[in-house]
Amino acid sequence: MTTYLVTGATGFLGVRLVERLLRRAACEGVFVLVRPASMAKLDEIAQRWPQPERVWPLPGDLTEPGLGLDAADRTRLAAVDHVIHLGASYDLTADESTARAANVDGTRHIADLVAELSGAKLHHVSSVAVAGDHRGPFTEHDFDLGQRFSSPYHATKFEAERVVREHEGVAWQIYRPAAIVGDSRTGEMDKIDGPYYFFGALAELSRLPSALPLAGASLGSTNLVPVDWVADALDRLVHNGFEPGRTFHLTAPGGQSLTSVYNALAEAAGAPRIAITAPVPVPVRALAKLPGVGKLLGVPAEVLPHMTFSARFDRSNTDRALGDLPTPEFGEYADRLWRYWRRHLDPDRARRPRDGLRGRRIVITGASSGIGRATALQVAQLGAVPLLIARRAEELEAVREEIVREGGQAHVYPCDLTDSESVRAAVKRMLSDHEGIDMLVNNAGRSIRRGVLNSLDRLHDYERTMAINYFGAVRLVLALLPHMTSRRFGHIVNVSTKGVQIATPRYSAYLASKAALDMFSRVVASETVADGVTFTTVHMGLVKTPMSQATSAYDRIPGATPDEGARLVVRALTKRPKRVGSAAGALAQAAYAVTPKAVDRAMHVLYRLMPEAPRRTP
Repeated sequence: MTTYLVTGATGFLGVRLVERLLRRAACEGVFVLVRPASMAKLDEIAQRWPQPERVWPLPGDLTEPGLGLDAADRTRLAAVDHVIHLGASYDLTADESTARAANVDGTRHIADLVAELSGAKLHHVSSVAVAGDHRGPFTEHDFDLGQRFSSPYHATKFEAERVVREHEGVAWQIYRPAAIVGDSRTGEMDKIDGPYYFFGALAELSRLPSALPLAGASLGSTNLVPVDWVADALDRLVHNGFEPGRTFHLTAPGGQSLTSVYNALAEAAGAPRIAITAPVPVPVRALAKLPGVGKLLGVPAEVLPHMTFSARFDRSNTDRALGDLPTPEFGEYADRLWRYWRRHLDPDRARRPRDGLRGRRIVITGASSGIGRATALQVAQLGAVPLLIARRAEELEAVREEIVREGGQAHVYPCDLTDSESVRAAVKRMLSDHEGIDMLVNNAGRSIRRGVLNSLDRLHDYERTMAINYFGAVRLVLALLPHMTSRRFGHIVNVSTKGVQIATPRYSAYLASKAALDMFSRVVASETVADGVTFTTVHMGLVKTPMSQATSAYDRIPGATPDEGARLVVRALTKRPKRVGSAAGALAQAAYAVTPKAVDRAMHVLYRLMPEAPRRTP
């Protein structure tokens, strides 16, 4: 039976290698070095491994002497046969101290441990980065050829390999993967890295006609290999039974030209392909240093100089050892990489056009009745998933059940918008329950019709309307903004009133609260343009809802139904204009801008014609 110790097991490559080790009939168990803070992540990952009970976590840290292991755990490692060292900092943007702590010090601590273990072999996963700026052939026997290094990552990977080679009492094999991309079968990748930085620019190019031929620069070659092939290769090589002291290049034979990589991805994306190339007299590394190039392409400046390799990697040892394990051609799986990125990693995926509102998750406040209820029913009929907010849970459940009966989906989140803790708890639940929240409708509100001369001792009227109409809405916007900006998409609809444009008398409390929200949204919209978060204000006319029915003065005034009001909100969600309203409201606003005194006199006439009416009590 065989026992392993693996570092970096929760990483992109490590997860797949451990899975393969566990599938081996002779595997007794796999010790996994994991930082205490990552134990929860390990527990989650272990669910996808076969027989996870054979995975034995070891709380520790590569950067600490002795790996931070206690005496009991070090004793447990006495029977380990293979130590597979994947743990490292692979971040090209990391500073020197961070890269050195993980890559050099961490490797030394692992090598010290292996020297103490009887009969264990160290399998060190290095990188083709050790070739530095070497030009020409670089064989598996080559190491220090006087090459120089342009980043802390490259330099520390070279020094880490030297630690392994020169450490006394350690039997080792070294593996140098090229740049690792997603799974060749599924396209799965865990983060934006390496060539993936350029996918955003490719997405923009896909807006052009695909038949448009492009002329490009011949910028050299790169070397990309899929993660599943690297995991398969390591699994074989770790068990090859060779004498220690061998190095293997896990690279694509001959590498790939940047033009061929671009064209394979462009075909998958539907973007124009490069038909003609011409050599560039300036080296890629020099081009990468030009101001603004990285920002233009959406690529960190530290990454650009390493787009290409000046070395050509011989893989004779690898070819002899792997035999019938072919290396997939990049063009065979580029479309899978692209589809996975578009679906899971594209930072703009949430803002991509859809079939109307289908699949959008829309938070609707005041959803238990009136316009909110009607809006929830209408968006559900269009395939959206309304997240219903109001104080009364039982009424929200009734709305949800009505939506479900009609074949839709909805979720209930009772919440008091005037209570910060209640809002925080509701938003936390929503973000836990759903992958993303796309839109918010601030519909909940309170209306008070009372002239100011009758409100001199009623400051609480103003405080109550501001509490729900303004502060409640702002509270929810602030809670959801971090999530929306992280997804680079969000649309917020504020249900305001035509009265803000007309300045209807006797509504100084209500209209002031709505006007405050209008201006808040106008300012915030200007700040979140680049974050993809947009706002629409709906200047709603009179709608016959439970809120308006409390005022008897409205009995003889025609008004819209909640369904008609909801249709305006749905238009705001689907079309996303800056405002939705009526010609009468816009005309009143324009009139006040031109002749404000005349408008005041006209409104005073209306004030005298429509005296205060008592509110109905429920």
